[in-house]
Amino acid sequence: MPYLREDFKNPSTLYSSARIPRKAIEDARDTIAKAIGAFSDEIIFTSGGTESDNWAIKNMLFSKDVYKSKIITSSIEHHAILNSCKAMEKLGFEVIYLPVDKEGIVTPNVLEKEIGSDVALVSIIYANNEIGTIQNIKELATIAHKYGALFHTDAVQAVGHIEIQVHELDVDMLSASAHKFNGPKGVGFLYLKKGVKIEPFITGGSQELGKRAGTENVASIVGMAEALKENVLSLKDNTRYLLSLEKVFLDLLKKVNIDFIVNGSNNKNPGNISLSIANADGELLLHRLDLKGIEVATGSACDSMNNQISHIIRAIGVPEKYARGTIRISLGVENTIEDIDIIVRELSDIVSSLQRENNFVGE
Repeated sequence: MPYLREDFKNPSTLYSSARIPRKAIEDARDTIAKAIGAFSDEIIFTSGGTESDNWAIKNMLFSKDVYKSKIITSSIEHHAILNSCKAMEKLGFEVIYLPVDKEGIVTPNVLEKEIGSDVALVSIIYANNEIGTIQNIKELATIAHKYGALFHTDAVQAVGHIEIQVHELDVDMLSASAHKFNGPKGVGFLYLKKGVKIEPFITGGSQELGKRAGTENVASIVGMAEALKENVLSLKDNTRYLLSLEKVFLDLLKKVNIDFIVNGSNNKNPGNISLSIANADGELLLHRLDLKGIEVATGSACDSMNNQISHIIRAIGVPEKYARGTIRISLGVENTIEDIDIIVRELSDIVSSLQRENNFVGE
């Protein structure tokens, strides 16, 4: 609040009252860098994960290396990556979309098979936004570097939820968004490894180390840094608690009369549960749960206007019997065992009701 009320001056100006917001930005940059094992001058503030993803992908437009015209990504990326890649394809770049296994994992041998010296960039999502599967980013980055390609990861779902040390991972770029770890919406950052060249995506002034123009959103940047610091400090406790909630949820769900499968890998974001319920309709489940005060998703919030089986559920080969009945339940540290009891009870009642309705229509 102080940066919206008293210390609201433009941090890029030279007068003395701008020193306070300017220092706040640099303190926030240092806090975020420490949280992910980076140097402070490797953090560039953006409007969020979507901008960071677009920047990482479209930086190839400014590349002078005409021999490196290919991008490799996966078939289960967020639309911020997929649609950026489609835009690049329209401009003549070749994009290779790697398949995943039934758990949503990009195996290293699949990347090794497709990569070559003509690949400029490999971009693989860290933790999937729908099924939560966590990739072996370090091994994938090593393969990319062996062939002279840069490696980017969309870590929007990972930062603040799992331990990340960017220098150990040896990634060149990493995207993050504040609202995914309890920070403000509309702000994020791009990690850019020291020595990696990137052209400004937004031109104008010399803000953000001369790489991203525009007057900084000081209050949101400060809020993002504080939120990330809190999440990292409580990471182990939060993970332990969320995994315990997941276990209770799935144990209770197995006791009621619901035919379901859990999607993704065992190595996944804590609290992210992708369920596919047999012979159900995910959107119908969403709306009926919403009437009960329970908010779930059918896929990515960024694609909520499309009523279809998501590209991620198709990519991991969920059987048609279950695929259309997919919902995503995201548990947070403010959820309780009582919440779990309510969710299971209401979900069981809704599924039973839908089965009776289907049987009646069939008769």
